[in-house]
Amino acid sequence: MPKILLLLLAAFVASASAAHFASDSFLLQGSVYCDTCRCGYETSASKYLANAVVRLECRARANSELTYTKEAVTDSAGKYKILVESDRADDFCDTVLVSSPDPECSSPDAGRDRARVILTNNNGMNSRTRYANALGFVKRTPLASCTQILQQYQESEE
Repeated sequence: MPKILLLLLAAFVASASAAHFASDSFLLQGSVYCDTCRCGYETSASKYLANAVVRLECRARANSELTYTKEAVTDSAGKYKILVESDRADDFCDTVLVSSPDPECSSPDAGRDRARVILTNNNGMNSRTRYANALGFVKRTPLASCTQILQQYQESEE
């Protein structure tokens, strides 16, 4: 009988620890692309970059001091995941581009080089998964087919 009681107690402690960890952690997901037409947004010609490096930076709201940072590398589909182990309610957090694996597409796209993310439970969101806007690098020379591609979006360079 005491063995069963010990097993139940161990199971309770383990589940309480898991619940505490889950309540304080977040899974941040995002993607990194190459803007092959240099238009400032994703198009059908955009290429998602494997092995690009991104960093999560959180800064204190009071004084902008860096309080948390963590890097990730994109997978073969250009997607990354960052496990954030704690609630960042007192911080503002951004994912930022660090480096591109493609030397022809290695300049960060101004305005798409960082994305603000909310990493707190105090905002009414039920999910522990957070999604950052896509981050982008700009290709040195646009593809020859970009004129036709941009016409799909009713935008031309003329």
